[in-house]
Amino acid sequence: MARAKIPDEQGGPAVRAALEDGADRNTTATAVRYLLQLLAERAPGNTVEVRVPPFGAVQCIPGPRHTRGTPPNVIETDAATWLALASGRLAWADGLASGTVHASGQRATLEGLLPLRY
Repeated sequence: MARAKIPDEQGGPAVRAALEDGADRNTTATAVRYLLQLLAERAPGNTVEVRVPPFGAVQCIPGPRHTRGTPPNVIETDAATWLALASGRLAWADGLASGTVHASGQRATLEGLLPLRY
């Protein structure tokens, strides 16, 4: 069953609110899921899994597909870091260097795909 798509009219304001201090958990969850949705739309595929626990995960980027178990290319980060990356407030290289972004696998990169337009 496909996950319901978050409309732009709901996702954009959630992202803006979540980027400001004081957003509640539901707003942050909506913002994270919306930005993951935009990433999957921008780079459709099944090569890389991007995880932002506990709010969501998507598979994206064209290329070889995995079928079982843990995917070979995984990117994982927390919600605040994902919001900063996706909005352009944090560069991909800086997220990796700081240790707030964990990327494993030869193709586990979002370089050139971020920031996202919301």
